[in-house]
Amino acid sequence: MSDVIIIGSGPAGVSAAIYAARAGLATMVISENGGALAKADKIENYYGFTEPVSGEKLLADGIAQAKRLGAELVSGQVVNIGFDYEASEFTVKTSTDEYKAVSAVLATGSSRTAPRINGFHNFEGKGISYCAVCDAFFYRGRDVAVLGCCEYALHEAMELLPVAKSVTLLTNGVEAIAEIPEEITIVTKDIASVEGGDYLEGIRFSDGTFLAFSGLFVAIGVAGSSDLARKLGAETDGLRIVVDENMAASMPGLFAAGDCTGGMMQIAKAVYEGAKAGTEAIKYVRKIRRGNAAG
Repeated sequence: MSDVIIIGSGPAGVSAAIYAARAGLATMVISENGGALAKADKIENYYGFTEPVSGEKLLADGIAQAKRLGAELVSGQVVNIGFDYEASEFTVKTSTDEYKAVSAVLATGSSRTAPRINGFHNFEGKGISYCAVCDAFFYRGRDVAVLGCCEYALHEAMELLPVAKSVTLLTNGVEAIAEIPEEITIVTKDIASVEGGDYLEGIRFSDGTFLAFSGLFVAIGVAGSSDLARKLGAETDGLRIVVDENMAASMPGLFAAGDCTGGMMQIAKAVYEGAKAGTEAIKYVRKIRRGNAAG
């Protein structure tokens, strides 16, 4: 079990890991890739570089620094996060493993695109959900669908399967890359629109056919920080995780840093917020450890 698990290996996540590891905490960083930074060709507005540096190199150097200081780097796609209030510990699930920690830092960046489907935003909160764990109860015994094609979408579908009457995976024109159980129906046709009255009633495909269901769960690509925060019941504002001045989210032991908190999407901001989240996680873990020792 780790003291702190950091989800995301960009500048915010690695900065948090550096501080936590230097403080002697058992620190784990889980990430599938370097996110937006890894794709940046040249960076010349970050302190300390006389010449532009590639995002790939900056990312690699930061990860190497965190590993040198003792942080454990795990490659994997996070599909769910939960919290046990009795044990005061987080459980982070990837597509293949499960990890536990006293504290967690969300630093996977921000999803900067939403599904470009007509009528989509009209039904957010009115039949469209971003969290199967949170909202499956409301759709028990009813037909539901999951929008996505990867491991994250499969995870959400499996959460719904024991509760819903039927589960359909909608890939919106993309071939599913996860192995889908036969209990889940797969429809790969392009989606034209989301339709309904006061609440969602279903979707219409580009070929004119209509599929009726009560709930649509969005799980496109991988789970972002705000998706994971919603699973824990932490406060979000759209795609932004609501944090205080200490980068603490609205539940004990959970912190967020970087693009997922809103504001400037810049490396300098991410590094600061990661450092702040890391130092506050240190304080939280030590407080919990002292309480356990006294008990």
